[in-house]
Amino acid sequence: MSFANILTVLLWVLGWTVLIGGLTIIAQRLLRRSSIVVQICLVVFATVAVLIAGVVSAMNAMFISASNVEVLWYILAIASLMAVVVALVLGFGLSRYTSRLVRETRDIGLGKTVAPERRMTSELAALATELQLTSEKLEQSRRREAAIEAARRELVSWVSHDLRTPLASMKAMTEALQDGVVSDVSGYHQKIINQADQMAVLVNDLLELSTIQSGALVLDLKPIDLYDLISDAIADLKPLAVARKISIDGDAVHSAVLSVDGALMGRVIRNLILNAINYSPEGSTVWLGTAVVLTESKQASVEDRKYASIEVSDECGGIAEQDLSRLFEAGWRKSPERRSSAFSGAGVGLSTVAGIVATHRGEVSVQNTELGCRFVVQIPLNGVADEQAI
Repeated sequence: MSFANILTVLLWVLGWTVLIGGLTIIAQRLLRRSSIVVQICLVVFATVAVLIAGVVSAMNAMFISASNVEVLWYILAIASLMAVVVALVLGFGLSRYTSRLVRETRDIGLGKTVAPERRMTSELAALATELQLTSEKLEQSRRREAAIEAARRELVSWVSHDLRTPLASMKAMTEALQDGVVSDVSGYHQKIINQADQMAVLVNDLLELSTIQSGALVLDLKPIDLYDLISDAIADLKPLAVARKISIDGDAVHSAVLSVDGALMGRVIRNLILNAINYSPEGSTVWLGTAVVLTESKQASVEDRKYASIEVSDECGGIAEQDLSRLFEAGWRKSPERRSSAFSGAGVGLSTVAGIVATHRGEVSVQNTELGCRFVVQIPLNGVADEQAI
């Protein structure tokens, strides 16, 4: 075949390729909302059409005999048929997989966790994996939301109880004063004031917890010695401890200066000591201690890994393992029994502790011990003004 004939065939093939390719692109644009089977068939039809056009152009240029042309047409027909069959099989397979992914996506919307089939193309398998991970994350979010909602309802129940009790008492005492059946008028006045103070403490606790949970809490960081904070907290709560015949042992508390919000960190320490006093039997001891510890993180520098540790241990007899994770939930209390004190609140003491500690980039945890339980607060020492070895 001469060069001119070859060039002619190539030009014809190129022309048919451009024409058929352009028509295919237009058809795909028009049918872009159709099934993936149609899309694949369009690609196969375009490929077969270009192939047939090229062969026909070559046959015309080479003047092949009629018998040979007939054979070529048979070959092209069989090849085209097989190509269409393969395209349909592939298309229906992909359509089946995508339909399954659509159903699983719908199941995610219905709150179900999916475990997609992995026997599919790498792209669809990756999509299936992401769907599974998404469904698992959504399930975890739903559980957290359910837990938060349960805690909210529980908190509302506790607050309603804690408000109703002093209000009923104040109403009864006010009616008694109004009816003139009270001989100790000044004593009743003082009781009403005490009840109002209890409600004020409750409202302040709730407002503080709301501020912490909303992320609006602003810290007033200053260099403060932990020894002074703990000593002040012990002095505040010592009368209550003496009244309950509980001793507070602070011999393991040492000096360590770190940048914290003194008022809030003092609240943390008082709440932990108060909790230990309230739930320890008479004649027991509450122990306090401090230490400087290193976290297990290997990515941070030694200075960034240093934490001040505050420990409060008691003899409460321990906490059920299933309840340990709920201690820091707002409003959660194991039983409705109340113990009154100058610092009593509405079951938000430990959740307030957790919120304040988290705002200081620290952690709080609790573990059972042989005699009771131990609360551990760790505050980072990064930015410490001064530090003494403990």
